[in-house]
Amino acid sequence: MRYKAAIITISDKGSRGEREDTSGPGLAEMLQKNYEVIETVIVPDEVDQIAGAIRKQIDEQCADLVVTTGGTGVAKRDVTPEATRLVIDKELPGFAEVMRQRSCEITPHAMISRAICGIRRESIVLNLPGSPRAAQECLSFVFDAIPHALDKLKGDPTDCAR
Repeated sequence: MRYKAAIITISDKGSRGEREDTSGPGLAEMLQKNYEVIETVIVPDEVDQIAGAIRKQIDEQCADLVVTTGGTGVAKRDVTPEATRLVIDKELPGFAEVMRQRSCEITPHAMISRAICGIRRESIVLNLPGSPRAAQECLSFVFDAIPHALDKLKGDPTDCAR
């Protein structure tokens, strides 16, 4: 089964057309290898708009995987984790833990990431950094675990150890 993925870039400047989105297209290129990328959107750093975009991608567009990029740091306008918590049913802490741990091997700045990952209905939401390189690195760290997690969410009854 080919799962559907959507990408949400969180950027005030990008949403106003003042900055080109370079993170979203790079993630789309990575995801297209294994997923049908159904939409790439840009929203400002506003909790309600981020939460609404995640809801729309899962509830209306039927995305199995929603990847956000941006808004995960400590700046005043970085609110992606807060917005994500409003719409997920459960957190998937292992994904965020692996992304932070592996990223810290590259740069100590990764310690300030507040990214979270979680489940809404039978879909996964991943918060990634805004930097194009860091976003792609983080996605690559968890890439192979995503299909198994989606299979389980969708009801795959096989044992995990097999």
